[in-house]
Amino acid sequence: MAKFSGRSSGICFLFVVVGAILGGIIGQLLMNVDALSGLMPYLVATYPVFDVKPFTINLYVIQLTLGLAFAPNLMSIFGIVLAIVLFRRY
Repeated sequence: MAKFSGRSSGICFLFVVVGAILGGIIGQLLMNVDALSGLMPYLVATYPVFDVKPFTINLYVIQLTLGLAFAPNLMSIFGIVLAIVLFRRY
């Protein structure tokens, strides 16, 4: 993968993940603000990108259940964009 301004792509990935998580948390916190009540349904609605349904592997000693879903909301996407901008700037 390409490096951004001399730093590894792993740090960029960490910035993006943290930005997505913080954006989602901020979106949930802003749901209770009355001034943004008309805008909030659009900011916190999730948009499923992909969804791998959970499946179970029974190995008789251990049972594994694996699945993955990615459904960001608009605030998470803003957090990702802000994280990339901050990563490139600093």
